[in-house]
Amino acid sequence: MPAAHRPGLQVDAGLTIPESELSWRFSRSSGPGGQGVNTADSRAELVWDVEASAALSPSQRDRIRERLGNRIADGVLTIAASEHRAQLRNREAARARLVELVADALRPPAPPRRPTKPSRGAKERRLTAKKQRTDIKKLRRPPHD
Repeated sequence: MPAAHRPGLQVDAGLTIPESELSWRFSRSSGPGGQGVNTADSRAELVWDVEASAALSPSQRDRIRERLGNRIADGVLTIAASEHRAQLRNREAARARLVELVADALRPPAPPRRPTKPSRGAKERRLTAKKQRTDIKKLRRPPHD
């Protein structure tokens, strides 16, 4: 896929990864494929150098480093796709996975949970329901003399 047709990988409204920063590696894939599985290089690896990327601001780079640290080796993020039989479909799957990973990593953290207590009325309703249930079960017991 020539870079002229694809100016970059659109992650979100504020971030597009230029095609020039992405590199590909191909290898033989395991799994289905019949006789061609031993000859076709259908497994695709998408490689993006996060540390050298000009598309990221320092805060974005820090957030990606923090959230995807276990997937980044030497500043490089690698996505492998081998679930399809065709190399083109594996390339598309790797691109989609990279977009999803980076978008999730850049999403701001959720606000912290504010602890709450049940209201007084809720406590009373719960205790009343427990008492009613206890009374019902007492009625099931055999009478004791």
